[in-house]
This record gives sequence, C-alpha cells and structure tokens, in this order.
Amino acid sequence: MHLELRHLRTIKAIHEAGGLARAADVLHITQSALSHQIKGLEDQAQVELFVRRSKPLKLSAAGKRLLDLAHRVLPEVEATELEFTGIEAGHTGRLHIAIECHACFEWLFPVLEEFRKAWPDVDVDIRAGLSFEALSALQKEQVDLVISSDPENLDGVEFMPLFDYEPVFVAAARNPLAQKDYIEAKDFRDQTLISYPVDRNKLDVFTELLGPEKVEPASVRPVELTAVILLLVASNRGVAVLPDWVVREVKYNSDYVTRPLTKDGITRRLYAAIRSDDAAKPYMAHFIRLGRTEPVKLQRR
Repeated sequence: MHLELRHLRTIKAIHEAGGLARAADVLHITQSALSHQIKGLEDQAQVELFVRRSKPLKLSAAGKRLLDLAHRVLPEVEATELEFTGIEAGHTGRLHIAIECHACFEWLFPVLEEFRKAWPDVDVDIRAGLSFEALSALQKEQVDLVISSDPENLDGVEFMPLFDYEPVFVAAARNPLAQKDYIEAKDFRDQTLISYPVDRNKLDVFTELLGPEKVEPASVRPVELTAVILLLVASNRGVAVLPDWVVREVKYNSDYVTRPLTKDGITRRLYAAIRSDDAAKPYMAHFIRLGRTEPVKLQRR
C-alpha cells in the first residue's frame, strides 16, 4: 500500500467536513478528483474506508485507523514545516558555542541573556573548548561558534572581531610587587603564578610576556575557578594575570592591587569564529553585535 500525506489530509478533511463536496472545497480540488483519490486508495488497501450511503459520511473501521494515523502524523509534519520555514527566515536555528578561556564566562552569560530575549527559538549550548579542538569541531559542524583570541587561516571559517581587552596583573596588597607601577617578565621569577589549567599557548601571560622573554615563574599553580584564583591571590598565595573584565571589581578592593603588564600595557583581541555559510544568519549577526557591546559595559564599570 502506497500511502501519501495527501491521503491522510483527505481522510481528515472528509471526516471533519462530513461529505465529499465540502471536503473538496477545503482541499481546493474538484469533487470528482477527490472521489477518484478515495477509490484509488481503497483499491490499494482492498477495504472500504467509508460507510456508503451514510449522512454525514462516516468512516469505516479501516478509515478510522487512517484517521488516527493522520492525527498523529500531520501535526508532526506541520510542526516540521514551520520549523524549516523559521530556519529559512532566520528565526530558529542552533548556536552551540565553544570557548577557549575560562574567564569568558564572565561576559558571555550577560550576552546570552540578552540574546535569549531576542531569539527564544534558537537552541543555545556552551562547551568549554579545553578538552577538544574547538576550531576543528567548528569545521565539522559540531559547534557553531568559537570564542578565541588566536585567529587562524582556515577554509570556510571567518574570525569576526569582538572587542579588545587588557591582561592585568593581580596581587595581594601586601605583595612586594604592589609597590611597582607596572609588571615586567622578570618580576615573575620568584612568584607562584596561579592560572587556569590550560596549555600555555592559551594563556596571555605566557604568549605575550613570559614566553618571548624566556622567563619562568617560580611555580605554576593551576586552579579551575576564577573566584578561587582571586581568593588565593588575596591570601598572598600567588599572583595572577586575568582579563580586565574579570578584575573590574577587585581593583577597588583594598585586599588587591592591579597593575599593567609592561610600561605600555598589553592589548589582546577576542574573536568569534564562525562558518562562512552562517555569517548571513540574522541571529548569528545579532550575537556578534551583542558580543561587541555587552562586554565593553563590564570593562567600564
């Protein structure tokens, strides 16, 4: 038996209309075409779908089985059609984000809160891109956007600039380095550096300062949570280098001091890496706009 969606729609329309003439009007076909369709379906099934000579026209037991099927299948089909229409119009979709820095959560959540209000039908998820290759996952369509400070030349991938930030030195107020106006690489030689547990090539303090100067801190203590890093720093258990949006509050706390790295400071830029094919999606463009404006508010507080 070759059953099509039009057959289910026909059964449902006849049942609701109570006759062929009204059902034909609903389906925008002639009554003759509708009768021919029903006859063909009954010939395939080798059963009658309607009780003949009944008014209004009633379904047979076999017809009721098809009506039950129509009630289950057609809403699913209609919902899928609406979803596809929404995707085509840019109202729905998926935004799975991978981030390559712990500290990005500090500004990402406010961005996503604003994004959620504007795009409630977009499926949002976050993966910390520390245990997998985030950019490779982007190319394989396992994620849809990667937050990164290290743009690469990759086929089919665009790096959209978000905002600039400054990696800032943080220490306890009683640390001897608190007396300095700025921090140099050599200052870390007798300090415990408290940092996130990631590869050094993902940490600004190593890529921008210690690595080029070939300086090693006295020790490195990996800590997962930003709040714990700041707690240890306040206890003078070590020093840290964190993005400026993280230290916006502690720089006014008497337990801490914040200092620029080098006399002129260091500036870095964050990017949103996306697939080129997704660049024109309205919700993706809106996320990029939010990612350029919301974090700046945190930096200015």
